[in-house]
This record gives sequence, C-alpha cells and structure tokens, in this order.
Amino acid sequence: MRKLPPLAAVRVFEAAARHENFTAAANELGMTQAAVSYQVKLLEERLGAALFVREKGRAKLTGLGLRLLPQLTQAFDNIEAAFAQHREEDEALLTVATTFTFANTWLAWRLGSFQVEHPDLAVRLATSNKLVDLRVGEADVAIRASARPWEGLVSIELMKVDFTPMCAPSFWKRMTEQLGRPPEPKDLPNLPLISPEDYWWDQWFEAAGVEGADRPRKAGLRLDSQADEGHAAMGGQGFVLLTPAFWRNDLRDGRLCQPFELRATAGFRYWLCIAPERRNVPKIKRFKEWLLRQVELSKQLPLEAVA
Repeated sequence: MRKLPPLAAVRVFEAAARHENFTAAANELGMTQAAVSYQVKLLEERLGAALFVREKGRAKLTGLGLRLLPQLTQAFDNIEAAFAQHREEDEALLTVATTFTFANTWLAWRLGSFQVEHPDLAVRLATSNKLVDLRVGEADVAIRASARPWEGLVSIELMKVDFTPMCAPSFWKRMTEQLGRPPEPKDLPNLPLISPEDYWWDQWFEAAGVEGADRPRKAGLRLDSQADEGHAAMGGQGFVLLTPAFWRNDLRDGRLCQPFELRATAGFRYWLCIAPERRNVPKIKRFKEWLLRQVELSKQLPLEAVA
C-alpha cells in the first residue's frame, strides 16, 4: 500500500514552488489564493516541516522544499505526458460498435463521407451482436436496436425498425408462374420463406390479415442476421422480412423487390448510444452530428415498393 500525502496538496505545492508565488499558483490551478495556502499548510502539517518561508510578494522555498521540487515536477511531467499520449491516440481514432446488419446494410455505405469531412479521424467499425461497455472504453459510441432507450446511456433515436417481405425479382417471377398469378399475402405461408420461424412473420401476417398463418410453414433457410437473409433472398432462396431503409440500394438496382406496401413493426428502434461522461468529446460530437444528418437524408430518398 502506498504511503502518499494528499495528492491535491502535493499538486498545489508543486505549482506554488515553481512560481514561488501563491497568487500565480492559484491562477494556474483555477483556485483562490486562500485555497492554495490551505493546501500548502495541510501538506506541511503532514510532513511536520515547513516548505516555504513567507516573504513579501514571494514564497521562498525552505531546504526541504528545494529538495522535493525537482522530483515532484518530474513526476507531474511524466503523468502529463502519459495522459497526453492517451489523448492523442483517443482523438485520432473513433470506434463505432454496432450490429452486423446495421453496419453492412446502412452504415458502411455512408462512412466514406464522414472520412471525407474528417480526414484527421480514423474510424474503426466493430461489428458484433455482443453488447459493449461504453463506460470502460470498449467503444466510443454504439448503435443498437431496442424498444426503449438504453438505461444509463445517452440514447438518441435514429430510426424505427419496420419490416416487409422482399425477394429477388427472378423468384417473384417464378412464384407468379407457379401460381398462375402474382402471389398475395395469404399465399406466403405455403411458399418458400427465409427464417420462417422468425416471430416477425407472425406480426406481418397478423397486420396483413392472413388467416391461419400460425399453422406450420414450409421448411426454409434459417439465418442469423438480416444482412445474411437479404443476400440469401437476392440468390432466389425465398421471401424474407427486411427493413426497407436498409435495402434501398438493392431495391433501386433491382437485386430485390418489395411486392407489398404493408409494413409491420415489433416496436424496436435503432439508437445512437453514448456514455454520459463522454457526450461532449469532440470526435463523438462530430460523429453524432454527421450521423443525424445522414439519417435525415436517407428519409428523403424514395423507396421502390413494387415487384
């Protein structure tokens, strides 16, 4: 166990000793002169010896003070250098933690514009469904989905998570030929579905008024993320429930089609999450402002809603 005197008092002594003036030390530390005098007195009482001889307009160091000053100044210089290195590293890299789906279907497409705006700041995208602890520095910010704001964090709503069936145009054409007409919502429980056990299907069928949709569905491909499901749909594997805002480029370019306008929701939203004590860190503020602009811009883009 370290036997150290009060570090606040040591810091005040070091400043007063460098300046040989209590008023100058008070100005440097943002304290009153009385507070500086109190801290020096506290340290002297702890040591049982005087550190200064008070003279008019000057605080002259005693022999003990002269011996302590160089070592303490070096110690504080080392501490300052250690934190300065951390600040430089911290200010140069922004770590964004988010889900595989959000990263690959929405964020990664747009991050280039952030880098153009802020070439001095590198961005590391940490994609995982594992929750990170922002308070211990596992990431600078996180983008996560939940029904409510994340407890203990600054949570800024980005967008709601809704969903509707999509498929590859070639698959839609094949199902139309098989049925002799374009598929309707009531047909879907008996057609190939991707991740048919997903409870989102129950919610969409209920919203569409499909009767008997709770009966066993045809076995289908089961995947762990919407990003994987969307790419399986592009490969013609079946109908899949996707969030339209994530798949605008693929709808626009004809890799996917959205046959039905009806969307359902489970009440989830995506949130930008920030540790309260880091909300005013410049790089985090810059990313937050950029991200909110991107969300607003994305809402202005039209969605293709026909097969």
